[in-house]
Amino acid sequence: MSGLVLKLAPNERVLINGAVIENGDRRTKIAIKTPNVNVLRLRDAIHPDSAQTPVSRAMYVAQMILSGDAEPSEGRRQLLIAIEQLSQVFDDRDSRLLLAEASAAAVDANAYQALRKLRDLLPREARLFAAART
Repeated sequence: MSGLVLKLAPNERVLINGAVIENGDRRTKIAIKTPNVNVLRLRDAIHPDSAQTPVSRAMYVAQMILSGDAEPSEGRRQLLIAIEQLSQVFDDRDSRLLLAEASAAAVDANAYQALRKLRDLLPREARLFAAART
C-alpha cells in the first residue's frame, strides 16, 4: 500500500484539504492515494490563542498552510522566516538538526513534516523559558 495511511481512533477528526472528516465509533485505517494532500489531525491542531511562543507560532503557520487558510507560497515564505528566526535561538546540535529538517520540509512544500519537526522543539523551548524565569 503506497501513499499516506491514517489510523484514526473512534470519533477522531481529521482535516483533509479543508474538509473536516470525523471517524465513526471504531478504529479505522484510511489510505490516501492522491499525492500532495493536506492532512491535519485536529487533535494536533493549535488554537490561534495558544500560539503564544515562537515555536508554536511557527507551527501555527504550518497549520494554516495545511488547512488551506494561507496561500501556499506566502505561507511557505513565512514558515521559512520563522524557522530561520528559531535557528538564531536554538544552537544545540539536536535542535539545529530538527530545524534543518523542518526547513527542508518547508522548501519541499511539505508543511505537515515541518509541523512534526517543529513540534519536537516544544519541550526544548519550554526548558529555555523555564531557565530564563529562574
